[in-house]
Amino acid sequence: MTMQNYYIMSGDTAAAKWENGELTVLNDTLLPLYLKRVHNAELWLETRAIDSHRANSRLLKKALRLKEKDDISTVIHVNGATITDNYWIKPLDSDLTYADVKFSDDYFARLALKGTYDSFNRAANAKHSRTPELTNIGSFEKCWRLIDGKWWMYKSANHDEMFSELFIARFGAALGMNMAIYERGDHCVKTLDFTNAAEVNFEPASTFMDDNDDYEDVVERLQEICPQAIPDYVRMIFLDTIVANPDRHTANFGLMRDIKTGELIGLSPLFDHNMALIARGYPKAPKKSDLLIRLFNDLADNHPQYKEYLPEVNEEVIRKVIADLHMRVRTNDIVSLIMSRYEMIG
Repeated sequence: MTMQNYYIMSGDTAAAKWENGELTVLNDTLLPLYLKRVHNAELWLETRAIDSHRANSRLLKKALRLKEKDDISTVIHVNGATITDNYWIKPLDSDLTYADVKFSDDYFARLALKGTYDSFNRAANAKHSRTPELTNIGSFEKCWRLIDGKWWMYKSANHDEMFSELFIARFGAALGMNMAIYERGDHCVKTLDFTNAAEVNFEPASTFMDDNDDYEDVVERLQEICPQAIPDYVRMIFLDTIVANPDRHTANFGLMRDIKTGELIGLSPLFDHNMALIARGYPKAPKKSDLLIRLFNDLADNHPQYKEYLPEVNEEVIRKVIADLHMRVRTNDIVSLIMSRYEMIG
């Protein structure tokens, strides 16, 4: 990677200067939360890079003819820009604006999602070179598609992963929770960008928690920086508990932030449930030793006031959501699983 000197931008406002490896804060109000906690721009950029272990990531970099394929060089290729926040970087001597770096097409979407040779060859012969896929993080093959002016995340999924994502999104909404919008696709699920192309910033929990997803620690931190997010956070881990979602981590939930004031608004809509419920097979009936149930009950015991945030669950709502999806699953087993887990919540 060739080191250059950059401004860390929030929209068209310089939030910091990254010069000779040193970070100088210029506007703390609009500084990305990660850089408030860790004054290291290189580490911040690395968190924004596409997962290099994804097969289609390697194809994408090859098609784009990236000479330097490390995470930082990959991110710098698109000025560090993403779909879900307005942070980016520009050289100190540049007159670029945010409008210049904001993504406006999905030319490489098919290659990023499917990885077929035809899509690779088409991409390799393209005149385009900027793509949101280089900052599309996560381990599953996925892509951003621009449809009628809205960005949608398409993520590869088999039948049971697809059902789990769609069911949980609709089930959570039926319980009154703030859920991301999910729709069924062709061997994939698609999720509407809940930032509406960075009209608000999404700050993943990793920016303020690193990889610590301990419930008590997250609640304590939220109490410090965004207490209004606590009710939705409690509802999120409650939902994870009753649908057996072991994959809640600090990269798949976070906070929404005002792009003009830097104020933290609240928890983001809930997303990413493709390892829950039946995605890895039909789980057995829970026991007292079930980890997610024990962790949630420990939190509820320590904070009994949180129980008022929890919705009531019944068989009827579960069956209705399943029926509305028109997908072939073992309905009675799913109803039994969710209700038995719900009944073990203290």
